[in-house]
Amino acid sequence: QLQLVESGGGLVQPGGSLRLSCAASGFTLDYRAIGWFRQAPGKEREGVSCITSSGGSTKYSHSVKGRFTISRDNAKNTVYLQMNSLKPEDTAVYYCAAQTLVCDLTEDDYDYWGQGTQVTVSS
Repeated sequence: QLQLVESGGGLVQPGGSLRLSCAASGFTLDYRAIGWFRQAPGKEREGVSCITSSGGSTKYSHSVKGRFTISRDNAKNTVYLQMNSLKPEDTAVYYCAAQTLVCDLTEDDYDYWGQGTQVTVSS
């Protein structure tokens, strides 16, 4: 079975940090760009960050640039999202997704999606 599984979400205070993981099973991430997306209650899902298959290029949305860092370990078939200086507005369900084309913050070309992990930033 081909799937992506996110982990690492939870409750954190404003200013805190979390590291999300996206692990693949049933297929390799080596040749796939990976994106992180999030959806807050009552809002549309938005692209947060992405990384190319080699890890040589990354993109970030304006709202997280400078606070979040995406990375990958192809040997572990896993992609990470390090989130620092978290704000209440970062509260959302975070999803990872994989595609064979480009590192892109739009959803259109992503063909594998995880089930999501909840991140709540609150005091």
